[in-house]
Amino acid sequence: MAVKRKKTESCNSSGKRGEANEKKQKKKEASPSPPTPPLRERDDGTPVRAIACLKMHHDMKRFEETDDCFILGFDPYEPVSLSQDDGVDISVVAEKGQVACRDYPHSRHLCIKFPFKTTSHEKHCELCYCYVCDITAPCKYWRTIEGHCHAENTTVWKDVRQGMRHSKRNSQRSNGI
Repeated sequence: MAVKRKKTESCNSSGKRGEANEKKQKKKEASPSPPTPPLRERDDGTPVRAIACLKMHHDMKRFEETDDCFILGFDPYEPVSLSQDDGVDISVVAEKGQVACRDYPHSRHLCIKFPFKTTSHEKHCELCYCYVCDITAPCKYWRTIEGHCHAENTTVWKDVRQGMRHSKRNSQRSNGI
């Protein structure tokens, strides 16, 4: 158990209180009770107060701002594990900002709503587009034998995409567009 103290008038240079003072002090559990009450004067004019015993790491900052001395019921240098899944202690109720592959148009293989590796490639969200044709999914080649729904960012599909772009340009030139 570690003791966290600030150097004040009530603590001597070694960081310890006088023995007479220490016998009169009470220990107080920190979580979830409020900070220690204001100092009271004893008959001889010496301040008497309770010492808080902190049980949780997140209480430390609050007590450092208000109290001079308190006891730590944990190792302050031990890393805090944030990845433990102890149940439903926290819930995400809002998000800030937008996610590129969810909120903006994206090729089918990058879709977050229908992950490419775990769902049928023919499924698509309202923002998916065909990687080969560069149009909103599904295109007219979406469900063919070598359907565009299977297209992803690989050399084979890049070549098919380049071929489609060249054929579009050639047809636009021949139509005078």
